[in-house]
Amino acid sequence: MNKSVGRRGFLVSGAVVGAGALVSACTSNEPAAAPSSAAPQATTAGTDNDQPGTKVVIGFSAPAADHGWIAAIAKNAESQAKQYSDVEFKPVEPTNDINQQISAVESLIAAKVNALVILPNDGEQLNQVARKAMDAGIPVINLDRVFPEKLSYRTWIGGDNYGLGVAAGTYIGKTLKEKGVSNPVILEIQGIATLPLTQDRSKGFADALKTFGFTVTAQQDAKFTVESGTQVASNLLQAHKKIDAIWNHDDDQGIGVLAAIKEANRSEFFMVGGAGSANAMRDIQADNGVLKATVTYSPTMASSAIKLARLIAQGKGLSDLVENTVPQSITLASETITKENAQKYLPLGFES
Repeated sequence: MNKSVGRRGFLVSGAVVGAGALVSACTSNEPAAAPSSAAPQATTAGTDNDQPGTKVVIGFSAPAADHGWIAAIAKNAESQAKQYSDVEFKPVEPTNDINQQISAVESLIAAKVNALVILPNDGEQLNQVARKAMDAGIPVINLDRVFPEKLSYRTWIGGDNYGLGVAAGTYIGKTLKEKGVSNPVILEIQGIATLPLTQDRSKGFADALKTFGFTVTAQQDAKFTVESGTQVASNLLQAHKKIDAIWNHDDDQGIGVLAAIKEANRSEFFMVGGAGSANAMRDIQADNGVLKATVTYSPTMASSAIKLARLIAQGKGLSDLVENTVPQSITLASETITKENAQKYLPLGFES
């Protein structure tokens, strides 16, 4: 999997910054016009943050790889760390047990690592151990699932779940309008309905559809697994004899959803996926089935988290920003992948 995130965008304090600029620091950009006395120049301008610096140890903790997206998170983090001669990567055993993850993070605190990258199984339940690390002077880079207290992390980086839903809803709404469909049957297959991230995705989806005058006809969650994807899709297909569009939140469970669609021999509708797996992108490129698009929630965020952890531990900032420090919050934009641009995004895809 390509470690580059140069094609992704980052939302920093309301402004979109190119991903390549953010994570690889200053490049050979053309010099800007001389600023006025009221606009200070960035003191880091002209530096190259990827050059070797102070040796740092970065601890890493994430859930066990029970599906492709999580597996790609761990792979990206490790691969990115290997790019730096000044980084010692110190991962702990991945686990889906909350208490085991807390103990693992405590071991990294005891080892006095220079920075911690944590994707918690549950932000609420790991909040206190993250705060313990921060109180011990170890900056925490909170990856994706956010800790509820800002004192528990130095920087958060993750995807835009609401924006993911908006991207899917916009694609579906626009496509249906172009087809001249009125009163469409739109189905939504969620991940885990009780998770805040799922609720954010569904709200973004509903809000986007509303701008086209559409609503979700039926909604059911499939637990982010292939097996549940198959079962839920089968039930929905049986319940609705005519469908116009389906949004499936997660490309991992989408393997099961597509299997059910093939088994039912249904093709009167189109489908949009979620997260941006390489499998989905290849299906979209082939254009011989119902899957016509997917919206990104890329695990390349783990690569960026390692880069940010290194900069913070070394006391560096982002050289394309005036400020001398790494921002406190970075939200990755969700992008829509179709047949026309799938080749561009394939290197960022993960295998389901």
